[in-house]
Amino acid sequence: MLKACKDLRVTLAPFAGVLLIGAAASQLSGCVVRAGVAVPAPPPPPAVYVAPAPPPAAEPVAEADVQTSEAPPPLPQYEQPPCPVAGYLWTPGYWAWAPAGYYWVPGTWVAPPRVGLLWTPGYWGFVGGVYAFHAGYWGPHVGFYGGVSYGFGYTGVGFAGGRWVGNSFSYNQSVTNVNVTVVHNTYNETVINNNVSVNRVSYNGGAGGITAAPTAQERLAAQEPHVPPTQAQHQHVQQAAANPALLAKNNGGRPAIAATPRPAAFNAPGVVGAHGAAPAPLHAGQPNGSRPGQNGAAPNGAHPGQPNAAHPGQPNGAHPYAGQPNGAHQPPANGAHPQNANGKPPAAKANAAKPHPKPESGKHEETAQR
Repeated sequence: MLKACKDLRVTLAPFAGVLLIGAAASQLSGCVVRAGVAVPAPPPPPAVYVAPAPPPAAEPVAEADVQTSEAPPPLPQYEQPPCPVAGYLWTPGYWAWAPAGYYWVPGTWVAPPRVGLLWTPGYWGFVGGVYAFHAGYWGPHVGFYGGVSYGFGYTGVGFAGGRWVGNSFSYNQSVTNVNVTVVHNTYNETVINNNVSVNRVSYNGGAGGITAAPTAQERLAAQEPHVPPTQAQHQHVQQAAANPALLAKNNGGRPAIAATPRPAAFNAPGVVGAHGAAPAPLHAGQPNGSRPGQNGAAPNGAHPGQPNAAHPGQPNGAHPYAGQPNGAHQPPANGAHPQNANGKPPAAKANAAKPHPKPESGKHEETAQR
């Protein structure tokens, strides 16, 4: 028995040595040996707080969705101003809501946020007993916009007014107003109208609304990354909201500023009024008491002294292609009204020719194949 214990002590001896060495190492781990003397190691440096980098500037927030119990008015009929700059895309006008009631946001040409994006217009939809506005957005494909026929390529489904070809946008002249001296990327493609219910209804669902549902392609477009309206578009909406003349209760649904050549350019040459709109009110501080966009001239390009009647057959007396660069007047497509050197039609023929106006918004061409 004693011999067994002795053998056990001999067997455990190496392990005891290992334990002693480990204990000594643990005691000396916090020390620094200098000249054979162990001294405590210096304390670690204090932690330094590094502030995180500021987040990148956020893109403009999309127009907030709003609700109302009142249905929006019908869409006004108006002509499309010519595209002012190659690369601009058309954004159709629509009725927006404010505490004072519905007001018109004029259609306008806008620079897209980047190459390859298309504009999906906002629309009003009747859901749960109220009319809710679904804000528009930019994306690689056009999504659902209520089936509303805004005109000028927006036929209720998709967009037929143009397409991206590489890094350039090409315009379909059959439904888009472009001046080929300014815009060179164009094509002509007939758009067959399969929508027999083309009208001026401005909302989806509810009594009298458009009965349209998203297509499979539009559902896919809704899942793609979207870019909210640009800052220029926000300024355009804000300026419209601040203009009492654009309230539906003040203009009877026919705004004098129905479309502009650029965002927020409400007083620029080339502003177009709705068919049947009253003359735009005089703006204080404008030279010669002129109306928006004209220096002493009548609105929409009419000649002085001939408000809203200078050119028979043209809505509100507007010149076709009003607001062209360098003030040049282009003749309409049917060749009516030859111009003399001063840009006015000869007096003998001022009331003779009656050109056919361009197709009206909401009554175009144009409905994309469903």
